[in-house]
Amino acid sequence: MTRSLHGRVLHVGKFFPPHRGGMESFLADLITEQRQQGLYAIGLVHGLPRHDDPSWLHRVRVQTEVLYAPMGMGFPFKLRRLIREFEPDVIHLHMPNNAAFWALIMRSARRIPWVVHWQSDVVPSRVRRALSAAYMLYEPFERAILAQAYRVIATSPPYLAASPTLQPWLDKCCIVPLGLADQSLDSPAPRTSLSKQALWRPGAFRLLSIGRLVYYKGFETLIQAVSSIPGVQLLIAGEGEMRPALEALIKSFEAETGQESPVQLLGSVSEAVKHELFETCDVFCLASCERTESFGLVLIEAMQHAKPCIVSDLPGSGMPWVVKEAGAGVDVPLDDLGAWRTAIHQFRGSPDLRQQMGESGKRAAAGRFSIATCAWNIARLYASASPEIGLADQDNDSLIILHTEGENPLAQTYIDALRLAGWQDILVVGDQAQRRHLDGALPLPSVLSMGAWNSIQTGLRYALQHGYKRVFTVDINRFPQVKSLEDLQNAMDQPSGPDVVIGAFPKVSGKHRDWAWKWLKTLTGISLQDPSSGFRLYNHDAMVVSASREATLLDHEDIGSLLLFRKSRLRVSEVAVAPLSELAQPVSPKDSFASTLHYLAATTVLCCSNWSNRAKRR
Repeated sequence: MTRSLHGRVLHVGKFFPPHRGGMESFLADLITEQRQQGLYAIGLVHGLPRHDDPSWLHRVRVQTEVLYAPMGMGFPFKLRRLIREFEPDVIHLHMPNNAAFWALIMRSARRIPWVVHWQSDVVPSRVRRALSAAYMLYEPFERAILAQAYRVIATSPPYLAASPTLQPWLDKCCIVPLGLADQSLDSPAPRTSLSKQALWRPGAFRLLSIGRLVYYKGFETLIQAVSSIPGVQLLIAGEGEMRPALEALIKSFEAETGQESPVQLLGSVSEAVKHELFETCDVFCLASCERTESFGLVLIEAMQHAKPCIVSDLPGSGMPWVVKEAGAGVDVPLDDLGAWRTAIHQFRGSPDLRQQMGESGKRAAAGRFSIATCAWNIARLYASASPEIGLADQDNDSLIILHTEGENPLAQTYIDALRLAGWQDILVVGDQAQRRHLDGALPLPSVLSMGAWNSIQTGLRYALQHGYKRVFTVDINRFPQVKSLEDLQNAMDQPSGPDVVIGAFPKVSGKHRDWAWKWLKTLTGISLQDPSSGFRLYNHDAMVVSASREATLLDHEDIGSLLLFRKSRLRVSEVAVAPLSELAQPVSPKDSFASTLHYLAATTVLCCSNWSNRAKRR
């Protein structure tokens, strides 16, 4: 039996791939994993919107960047709008991130529990004096974020113990190590793609380091240590402001010795080339020298490829802790060239040790340091912060909800036909569930009289609580052919498939209702043949949106839910279906002028209103 979650989470991050960085890669993997586990998670970050962005990712344009801090003037407006429209159960703030400070001034944000992911202190730098000065302005807002937070996630015990900023808030802090999705099994780029950018020398002991060329990565120590070891080659992948200084250091070695340097700066490389570098190296090295390197996600990537690691024993950083916990390598004293050379010689002379530590690291990367483990541990914090975040047993893929406002004697025949076709999980919601037991279906009677949309919502909430991935809704007075369920399912399973599929029946409405729909199509831009059809297929995201309090207030199963889907950026498509003729019941078209005028007036007001649930959350 697997487990699934339900609830809504809004992540507020700094950037998102293809922007390079460990924080960005982790955020992408975490949201993807949470959505697979059943949470309706979305992200708000800086950057230019891209045509291939998923519907759940929201980017805000950046006007300028000051000391690594992006400034997007539209960020507070977008954050306020998402909180109002998405109604998150938890806000997950990824720090350091100056954009998270906007939540402090929003009353709507402060009503929602915050989980703060503390990925790094803003470390006063011995190199960047401007950064140290700017921190004096940053620190009060940082403290206010921590004071408001329900829980604070630290990524390792050493980092939590050494962080002066977190010490006043230790009662809120918990340890959840970072994780990454395993991409080591992806097909690497052809070998020729690597040979054009980096040539391993035949017979050389191959060392690899990856990271931005910035002051705290300690590449100078690594270059100096390797330059005097014969038969060793070091490749450094990454780009950054320190490149000129590192190139000068490499050239100075060549000038002193008259030999070609064993160190090569590759610059920025593609993901495919990066994975091939991991596959073909012997040892991975990370020589970071400041606590800005809080965890070292790149170490997990190396471990996924079963490569042993050598890291700096940087006090207060999670780097040495990760390597020790995984049994994946060794740490050496900070800036100690002799210790670096000794560790390199040790691995070079012991292939068995390299294999043993590489395999140990690979097991840890697939277990303790996997994104699945990380996401589940974070979900427990969400559940403690908000009762709306729930855990459910997940046994089946699909649930069929039959909803009714009255009794249909042919319902049993239809349920028998569904079960004969292999559909086993059937739920009957509404009046008939209370009046008459139907064999092969679970009754969910209503305590109060409910309309069709309220019955559907009741069934959707049942499905979320029991971990169903998708749900069919069927009006018990308008049966589709059983094979039509597969037609809707096939439409949803297409690449980039919709979130909601509507089964369009042959036209049954009259001329007055047709006129009403033409007007509503003009008003809303929603062009569907049968928007009032109760035969629909919802995926998980659509289930969460339809079961929300905002959807309850709409009390409207056709145009109201369609407007809500559009506002939530969910995709809707339509598939023509045929009714089950032997069970077809005449459907009242309700085509009188008075009833159509009432419907038209109500839905027009709905379309033109700025409807939102603004009720104060408990």
